Amino acid sequence: MTLARSNQTTLCYIEREGQYLMMHRVKKEHDINKDKWVGIGGHFEPDESPEECLLRECREETGLMLTDYRLRGVITFISDRWQTEYMFLYTATGFAGTIGDCNEGTLEWIDKAAVYDLPVWEGDKLFFRLLETHAEFFSLKLRYEGEELCEAAIDGRGLDLTKGLEIFK
Repeated sequence: MTLARSNQTTLCYIEREGQYLMMHRVKKEHDINKDKWVGIGGHFEPDESPEECLLRECREETGLMLTDYRLRGVITFISDRWQTEYMFLYTATGFAGTIGDCNEGTLEWIDKAAVYDLPVWEGDKLFFRLLETHAEFFSLKLRYEGEELCEAAIDGRGLDLTKGLEIFK
């Protein structure tokens, strides 16, 4: 039996001294995230838990073993171009090992304040702000048409996207 690619993923932002470890996705030809900056993560393999996927993806993409991490939220990505994806969003503050080469992109430590100026998905800016301001677990729904963010909701409450990040004030 052939299994379809899972629509469940993990994403992790490893933190160190006011920075996130991020990947500039420049190495894969047919990549939905081509030229964007993202965290570490990927699709679940059969029978994996979110934590197993997180630890495997981190090891594969960075060479690091996470020693302290926390589930921060679940993000539902809806698009007119790809299958709906349910992403488990983590942050990590403890790790062991040395960062190696990644076959999907270039790894770099980025100041947290600078992430908003990088080429990232518009919805990523919302969850970066939630990571900064929300100590509690959150659910974020993001709907895209092409690369345009058309709808967003936090914990079931719709957001006025015309206000940009001002919605958090």
